[in-house]
Amino acid sequence: MEFMLLAELAINGALSGLMYSLVAMGIVLIYKSSSVPNLAQGAMTMLGAYFVLAIAGGLGLPIWVAIPLAMVAMFIVGVGIERVALRRLAGRPIIMILMMTLGLDIFIRATSMAVWGSAGRPLSIGISDEPLYLGPLLINRAYVIGAGIALVLFAIFVFFFHTRRGIVLRAISDDYIASWSVGISVERGVAFSWAMSAVVATTAGVLWGSIQGVHQGLALLLLNGLTVAVLGGMDSIGGAILAGILLGLIEGVASGFLDPLVGGSSRELVVAATLVLTILIRPHGLFGRHDIERI
Repeated sequence: MEFMLLAELAINGALSGLMYSLVAMGIVLIYKSSSVPNLAQGAMTMLGAYFVLAIAGGLGLPIWVAIPLAMVAMFIVGVGIERVALRRLAGRPIIMILMMTLGLDIFIRATSMAVWGSAGRPLSIGISDEPLYLGPLLINRAYVIGAGIALVLFAIFVFFFHTRRGIVLRAISDDYIASWSVGISVERGVAFSWAMSAVVATTAGVLWGSIQGVHQGLALLLLNGLTVAVLGGMDSIGGAILAGILLGLIEGVASGFLDPLVGGSSRELVVAATLVLTILIRPHGLFGRHDIERI
């Protein structure tokens, strides 16, 4: 019985970790394209879910029509963030840009609180609450679907970064000045990376919102997504997938045994400990690029 419990915790944990990878992929997309660590990704995930509810409720549209419309709206938001908040900071010290993304996180959360309040709202996308049965194991159906979507997006982005536009975005990340000097539109490239990240954030927001409900707490997915991104390597899409599986597995198994001992809420402890240990032991992550700089 203990082995079956361990297997069930491990499988569900790994699948939920792939859903964390959706948040991490948004962070990696921006970092891989512009070397900016985006601390507003959790808030953008929450905002995307609220947009879906607002469009579906306000216009009376089916949820599967509201989702792509919300993605379009978030694409525009991503472009607007770059245009209004970040364009003037191009080439400035990274700490200034980091503080700007933190300010964006606070601004988005405060605005959404003012508009939609703090009460949670259900978001149904037609996924049954009944678990899938894998022999004697019970597997969360929503995790399976979310994991599948994460893998599809992973394949799309791996292909994208081998296209001409993807190579251009990687060049921008390496050196803004050199990119400008050869005629690359750095501003457009960074805006496109933010727009893609906003669309991915909407996907994550819809999936997590269907499980937890849509509320301010969705913004806290930043911690899980950031941990996955750091563990996998901030510029590695594949690392985000593998690190998501690893973190979810560790979190699921550890919390299953720690929760009865500490009274619950050990998941956050496991995630925070993983983030701290990764930064201390391997700051460039499992698959991130290790740049060597002359001091």
